[in-house]
Amino acid sequence: MPVVSTFRSGPHRTAVGATAGLLAAFAALAVAELVAGLVRPAAGPVTVVGGAVIDRTPTPVKDFAVRTFGEDDKTVLRLGILAVLALFAAALGIIALRRRWAGPGGVLLFGFIGAVAAASRPDAQGAGDVLPSLAGAAAGALALHVMREQAVRGATAQDAADGPDGSGEDVGGGGTGGGRNRRGFLVAAGATAAVATTGGLLGRYVSGRRARGAVASREGLVLPAPASPAPPVPRGVSLPVPGITPYTTPNADFYRVDTALVVPKVDAGAWRLRVHGKGVARPRTFGLDDLLARPLIERDITLTCVSNEVGGPYAGNARWLGVRLDDLLAECGVVPPSRGGGADQLVARSVDGMTLGSPVEDVMDGRDAMLAVGMNGEPLPFDHGFPVRMLVPGLYGYVSACKWIEDIELTTFDAYDPYWVERKWARKAPVKTQSRIDTPKPFARIAAGTVTVAGVAWAQHRGITRVQIRVDDGPWQDADLAVRNTTDTWRQWSHRWPAAPGGHRITVRATDATGSVQTERRAPTVPDGATGRHSVFVTVT
Repeated sequence: MPVVSTFRSGPHRTAVGATAGLLAAFAALAVAELVAGLVRPAAGPVTVVGGAVIDRTPTPVKDFAVRTFGEDDKTVLRLGILAVLALFAAALGIIALRRRWAGPGGVLLFGFIGAVAAASRPDAQGAGDVLPSLAGAAAGALALHVMREQAVRGATAQDAADGPDGSGEDVGGGGTGGGRNRRGFLVAAGATAAVATTGGLLGRYVSGRRARGAVASREGLVLPAPASPAPPVPRGVSLPVPGITPYTTPNADFYRVDTALVVPKVDAGAWRLRVHGKGVARPRTFGLDDLLARPLIERDITLTCVSNEVGGPYAGNARWLGVRLDDLLAECGVVPPSRGGGADQLVARSVDGMTLGSPVEDVMDGRDAMLAVGMNGEPLPFDHGFPVRMLVPGLYGYVSACKWIEDIELTTFDAYDPYWVERKWARKAPVKTQSRIDTPKPFARIAAGTVTVAGVAWAQHRGITRVQIRVDDGPWQDADLAVRNTTDTWRQWSHRWPAAPGGHRITVRATDATGSVQTERRAPTVPDGATGRHSVFVTVT
């Protein structure tokens, strides 16, 4: 009986098929990223598919990702997409050895899915966005077909060389047909890897050139002095307590929570902001130079993310430089609802398609709502919205802090649901009074004696007037407050605790300037921010 070659039915066949599939996927991604670099980097298949995954992920899963992975959640998602793609690519390669067109057809199907995802993205910019996925799929399908044909020819030639009794001497890849065709597969695989690597490097180079223009525009930007500078930070706003959160958050440490898989890099010279919509008597389009020529304000403002759990890290304080948003809107003819204006919602749109809705009344009630261009004395970092972002003190970021903003539309809450409202978050979201224990850390082991308990508390646009701590079920005790800067910033606090041996739970609560005490009722982040009191358990020895 003829001997069936180990390639045609065994581990060797599986390894060859999986290798062909993986190399085909590599070629597809490389070509797609090259085309995306030429067309629009944000249209790359991993980016658009990842964005589609984020958009369709249930809110509880998103919250879990933020809690578990923090600012690495997008990296985890990209790695997950690549891992799934690799598994499917390997499977398609194995299937292709048995069914000629099944593997390439599967690659084309993935390209079609990527094209649909690209066309459906909120920041889609026309037919060109589908080209990267389609071009990559075509390259991957062709590469898989060529490698499959070489592999099958090699197997067929090997069977013929072995002969009916299986005694062929070409197993080691000598000069007979089987060996030549096995070498043919290796050549095809090597060529695919080489072309894919070259394409990938070219794609990075092309995308990098686009990004370098934006980087250069930021590096060359000189921020003017503010017409209304922030008052000097008073002495005493920072407490000399090891482990406490700094009063001012360095840019590199400032939290980042958004849905952008790839941080937009916008050229400052090409950036434009359009203001239009209901009740806008004089629609206008602004460039960055137009904003910088206006009187700028400088303010210390604490931002908080609605995804911040009780005691969580997604809050930060910075000194912002920007244009008063109420003045700019007034020049465009916008009137707040309390004075008869017809629009009660301001919809801000980002270059990546994100939409955020803010109450017009809050934006125009005199608080320091701004279009920020600077952060802690330098142009905005790309991660935080360069060249321009919006922020409104006292509102959670998802309804106020649009990064990479390019469009402001005045409308009504009844007429339009922004991104997060479509996903069941609240339309209006004032920041809730919160406090956090920074030191000691949870489950710390500390020596008996006087222990300094310290942290921060915030209630933006109201201010903090009192912080208290409780040990176990004991009475509430007043903490010492740092000097207040403004009502729009957080406030440090500390308390000297005579710690006795044993296990103890320390709980904190804050009171804002309206007299409201931070509630003990636990509520999740959805729909308008978490509530409850932060506590830590420590062991005193």
